[in-house]
Amino acid sequence: MDPNKPIFRNCLHLELPVTVRSAKFVARKNWVVAASDDKFIRVYNYDTMERVAEFEAHTDFIRFVVVHPTLPYLLSSSDDKLIKVWDWEKGWICTKVFEEHQHYVMQVAFNPVEVNTFASASLDGTIKVWNLESPAPIFTLEGHSKGVNSVDYFINGDKLYLLSGSDDYTVKVWDYETRSCVQTVEGHEHNVTAVCVLPEFPIIITCSEDQTIRMWNANNYGLESKLNYGLERVWAVGCIRGSNQAVFGCDKGTIMVKVSSNSGLDAGDLQIKEEE
Repeated sequence: MDPNKPIFRNCLHLELPVTVRSAKFVARKNWVVAASDDKFIRVYNYDTMERVAEFEAHTDFIRFVVVHPTLPYLLSSSDDKLIKVWDWEKGWICTKVFEEHQHYVMQVAFNPVEVNTFASASLDGTIKVWNLESPAPIFTLEGHSKGVNSVDYFINGDKLYLLSGSDDYTVKVWDYETRSCVQTVEGHEHNVTAVCVLPEFPIIITCSEDQTIRMWNANNYGLESKLNYGLERVWAVGCIRGSNQAVFGCDKGTIMVKVSSNSGLDAGDLQIKEEE
């Protein structure tokens, strides 16, 4: 048996009535949270398979959920243009609603430095940054010519940045302190659906409806690798800090890859190993 090949045991299989667009682990509670097109959030214990909670969270499709790193909060964003905070220690009541966006709210992400602030991406073409204690955004970033599908934070050196991926086929890199766009990354031939950073290198990973995964140098923004596994449109990417692995969700399946580099980050130097 290949010692590097991932092994999956005791898989939790849940059959839900409609499409699930987002799911997250709450590791400190042994939970998995699933948000779906029937507007419900469902919470399960992944050890016992017991359903912990089920509630109608929005009035339209739920696009994304994210878990606060320390507080008992779940953030959800929806096609109803709202972002909501759910407190599981208070019986999953909604404690805050954020409602400045003018179109679907596609994604939310917590700030890794100031954990009580978060960013949101919307099809209204903006990225907004919020504080959990205030209903009004701290600031709004504008620059994409079409809707924004994804947003993520990353730290490079001692600076904090935001990434955004858009239906205008571009990815933008924003300096968090100056609130300015420092780079527009171009190359995709269709909507950019997901962005994240593999921090060990650092590498910016972008996914698109053009069926490709692209990896960019986070220092000079040059293209390091272009991947196409024949799984049609690529919708989602997941990375873990401290790991060199990334997993991708596509129309026709899921692929996990392991990224390594022999001698730095010159073009063509990245080694990509497919994990079946």
